[in-house]
Amino acid sequence: MSEKSLSEAEYDAITDAAAHWCMRLHASDCTAGERQAFAQWHDADPLHAFEYAAMLEIWDVADHLPRSEPVAVVVPFKPRSRLRTYAVAAAVCLAALPLAAFTGWEAGWLPSSYEHFDAANGLRKVTLGDGSQVELNLGTELVYSNYKNQRRVTLKKGEAFFKVSHDGNHPFIVRAGEGQVRVTGTQFNVWKYEDQVRVTLLEGSVQIASDALHASVPLSPGMQASYHTGDAAPQVAVTYPNDAGLAWRQGKLVLDNLALADALPLINRYLNKPVMLADATTGTIRIGGIYNINEVNNLIPSLPKVLPVYLTQNQDGNPVLNSIPRKTPKG
Repeated sequence: MSEKSLSEAEYDAITDAAAHWCMRLHASDCTAGERQAFAQWHDADPLHAFEYAAMLEIWDVADHLPRSEPVAVVVPFKPRSRLRTYAVAAAVCLAALPLAAFTGWEAGWLPSSYEHFDAANGLRKVTLGDGSQVELNLGTELVYSNYKNQRRVTLKKGEAFFKVSHDGNHPFIVRAGEGQVRVTGTQFNVWKYEDQVRVTLLEGSVQIASDALHASVPLSPGMQASYHTGDAAPQVAVTYPNDAGLAWRQGKLVLDNLALADALPLINRYLNKPVMLADATTGTIRIGGIYNINEVNNLIPSLPKVLPVYLTQNQDGNPVLNSIPRKTPKG
């Protein structure tokens, strides 16, 4: 998005307004009148919408920070103009959270950098501020924040392969769904779809913890952990070299004789309208093949040609797979 030719004071005013609305809309006593006023402000200028979206990302990151008793707010550095990290606005948002406060960078509450990455149109490789390299699958979105005592990534959706720059004093934490991955330096893959998360470790070691589990589960190379929202503990399994689950890095989707119930989450992440199953019986039908991730849309109409299924559509416009009943032999 191109920035308008506004003065620093005008930019600050918009940022302050975005922080104010972010706080008010998250407050329990926010009124209908305030929500209407926000909508008018938000729609009045594309820059208002842009700044508010950035503020929501900061709020999302802040929501996973530790809590303590309220203390004085201190901002130990000046944010960069134009390409600033919204540090002051982050301070305003954080101070508004229940029992949330911080003493700035020195206390490990305020990030020195904040970066947003997405791969809306294709695979993408990025380098984070700490030197770590990340490969983003199609449709992936994540944010990176650097704190004094840790480096933190929030995987909002999609899949990413991490080559983490080693720093024993600053753990690297990936937040995905209702859990997190903690490392110091290693190579691993994180896949997230709806409330499902799967972590595959290639090199080094990581600790996996779900929100419902107080202790963490260690992984060694060649192991994989998965969890859903509400799981008491991640499920751990052994993988094998050249796991097909990492074929996306070459732009491929590999379905290795999977039941449709297991294959659809892998397929749906590439679709605007996810495919649904008519019933559990349909979910047991198996599918295999290698597909280009940019052409997964073409896979769905072709399924009735290779599987005993037919397509319908539900009231929300989603394609629905239905199994074709087997004919009972006459006898």
